[in-house]
Amino acid sequence: MNRNMKVAAIHDLSGIGRCSLTVILPTLSAMGIQVCPIPTAILSAHTGGFGDVVMEDLTDYISPALDHYKRLGFDFDCVYSGFLASTAQIDHCLEFFREYKSSLKVVDPVMADHGKPYKTCGKDLRSGMKELVRIADIITPNVTEAAMLLGENPYQPDLTSQQMKSFLVRLSELGPRTVVITSVYSGDKTYNIGYDSVHSKFWKVPFHMIDVNYPGTGDVFASVLTGSILRGDSLPLAMNRASSFLELAIKTTYGYCADPREGILLEGCLDYLMGNPLLCDYETL
Repeated sequence: MNRNMKVAAIHDLSGIGRCSLTVILPTLSAMGIQVCPIPTAILSAHTGGFGDVVMEDLTDYISPALDHYKRLGFDFDCVYSGFLASTAQIDHCLEFFREYKSSLKVVDPVMADHGKPYKTCGKDLRSGMKELVRIADIITPNVTEAAMLLGENPYQPDLTSQQMKSFLVRLSELGPRTVVITSVYSGDKTYNIGYDSVHSKFWKVPFHMIDVNYPGTGDVFASVLTGSILRGDSLPLAMNRASSFLELAIKTTYGYCADPREGILLEGCLDYLMGNPLLCDYETL
């Protein structure tokens, strides 16, 4: 790498529980990429199991931050959005994407999981997320979010290969040239699947699913995928690196019987991110 790439990361910051900016910053930094955080909200902890959290909505911060970067003539190689705390933040994200037209635009449409929407993501916010999807280059929904974006039943327990391809193509037709859907169940296997509409190629990466839920795994996956593509990896190689690293981190965390609410043991796994032999293997879908 002959220069330090910069990513504007528009995500929340949770004090307890490894997710969003607390995993995005170290993950992309380990890949040699500078993260410039634009926090959408500050939370005492993530919302998955720590009771009533303290949350500060930072909607009024985002647009002035962009104005400052414009005055500085500051540029970004990528603008990467995730959890949004209000519908007004949709417009602020669109401002970032439109200002940095030549930057890679990555949208992780954080809305739902396990067949149902998050409590923090109301109907208007879910509807507005489609506006970000339309302008994105890459989107990384999980299978529940993918179904919601398409107006399908959010509970998708089992998809055939043709259904996977249909989901990917229909999402790409909304705007993004690259679509990656995580945690797709098909038969007795689990996959991360992807579609490169420029080359009309479909990919899948199988991985071993452990029956435990850790917050922030989608953030880690999307971050590794984004970093890999920025560094020059093809889509299947980027999917492979993201899937392999996440599987290793999840298995490591599970082996230590760590409290699932606190997320994966990222700190002890980052050394494996760039030097780790790829454990999974990609296939055509």
